[in-house]
Amino acid sequence: MVRESKKRKRGRKPKIPSAETVDLPTTSTTAFNDVAFDDVFSVTNVELIEPPASNRRGRPNKPRRATPERALENGDFVDVTVGAVEFAGAAARVVPAMDAVVKVFCVHTEPNFSLPWQRKRQYSSSSSGFVIGGRRVLTNAHSVEHYTQVKLKKRGSDTKYLATVLAIGTECDIAMLAVENDEFWEGVSPVEFGDLPALQDAVTVVGYPIGGDTISVTSGVVSRIEILSYIHGSTELLGLQIDAAINSGNSGGPAFNDKGNCVGIAFQSLKHEDVENIGYVIPTPVIMHFIQDYEKNGAYTGFPILGVEWQKMENPDLRKSMGMKPDQKGVRIRRIDLTAPESKVLEPSDIILSFDGVDIANDGTVPFRHGERIGFSYLVSQKYTGDNAAIKVLRNHEILNFDIKLATHKRLIPAHIKGRPPSYYIIAGFVFATVSVPYLRSEYGKEYEYEAPVKLLDKLVHSMPQSPDEQLVVVSQVLVADINIGYEDIVNTQVLAFNGKPVKNLKSLATMVESCEEEFLKFDLEYQQIVVLRTKTAKAATVNILATHCITSAMSDDLKS
Repeated sequence: MVRESKKRKRGRKPKIPSAETVDLPTTSTTAFNDVAFDDVFSVTNVELIEPPASNRRGRPNKPRRATPERALENGDFVDVTVGAVEFAGAAARVVPAMDAVVKVFCVHTEPNFSLPWQRKRQYSSSSSGFVIGGRRVLTNAHSVEHYTQVKLKKRGSDTKYLATVLAIGTECDIAMLAVENDEFWEGVSPVEFGDLPALQDAVTVVGYPIGGDTISVTSGVVSRIEILSYIHGSTELLGLQIDAAINSGNSGGPAFNDKGNCVGIAFQSLKHEDVENIGYVIPTPVIMHFIQDYEKNGAYTGFPILGVEWQKMENPDLRKSMGMKPDQKGVRIRRIDLTAPESKVLEPSDIILSFDGVDIANDGTVPFRHGERIGFSYLVSQKYTGDNAAIKVLRNHEILNFDIKLATHKRLIPAHIKGRPPSYYIIAGFVFATVSVPYLRSEYGKEYEYEAPVKLLDKLVHSMPQSPDEQLVVVSQVLVADINIGYEDIVNTQVLAFNGKPVKNLKSLATMVESCEEEFLKFDLEYQQIVVLRTKTAKAATVNILATHCITSAMSDDLKS
């Protein structure tokens, strides 16, 4: 990912109460109402608009008071005003597209990262979606994450239709569905997409949020257009900020302009005591990129990135020391991802002057629209995986031009496991696993950025993989038995080497242990810890431990191939 180096606060949790929102964090440091925006717009504040769960244990959530919204029943408006503004005219303009908005019912079965050989108890949720051309339906990726069954219900219908998931775009938080039953498509017209709206343009969000069963409409205006942090995908893409109410269940619902055209998909919101009515919408350029990517490749391939970390060049002394002329602008490359194709041509301390012919400013922005600028990562995100891009750099006072092939990003600690079950390996009660963001969230909760061990957080933020198949392997836990006496307290500790050989990934560790013929198994862990077990005794004890804990296999299926 093209990302600027920024210091992250670690340690104690902020005194500002956490807020409820829809997705991933951003690292902007702009002050907001005398409160550091880093604290307001953090992982704990910005969350996905989680679909309302219906089968979770515990007391049901109490309905929250929200911005007045309009529910439509049988084509009649229950409430005809929003604030002091007469809403009937605006609603009438989007009524023709209302029938394209559907309610999405999903049964989820999430992986259990603490016990990776099994899954958690299933639960159900509801969210929103809408019909597009080609007999397809769009919704949010987090609305159907870890799905086992997805059903759709049209407005005014009492029938739920089984749906098939065609593609899930984790980074952009969009999923594409299809329904085989021809009855579902009767009387339904797809929505038409509009252009990217301008600031202050009116928008109407339609969906099935918490608080009722019928379709709901809220209205507002576009208040900001910039590169946003997508919580679900841990990426930064173009996004719209609006002041219309977006609540649980609105996820995947369309946002219409005053012409009745869809200009985005509701997907996350910001909840905090110092802010109100801040919602976020996935704009049409991102939506069309997802759709065209699927149509072009038959599957979702993702958004490419420029695998570098960069530094602003706003300081005049810094620019002069790097040999930049007064009329030259750009950003300095700090580090390069060795797994990215551009690592073969770009070097640290290169100054990126332009991307695809567009000049980059010293603060990393490029011209966007009249009177607006945007981060140059927007230019990269407009490309498709495998596309070529022209990059002009300044190196040792010399201007060089390169044509590079763009690819998706490979992180040492991935943001998602993309629906796959977690990998694990067990020997003598030691449960070895790979670290991912879902793993950290499962182990340490939503505030994992404050609760997780500092070394793991440092690797999450700063570490880059040295090879495409590199993984961060840890001892997740120790299933207590006689053979592992004295090792019971080892939890989430990285494994560095086995019998003197570096551990590259979990599969290489499992292969080395299974084929070991030496007398002892020796694991080198971080903090200079070591674990030593007698080989024959460890392998024999593993069978009994698996039987005690009703575990069918000592390793996950992906390690057996």
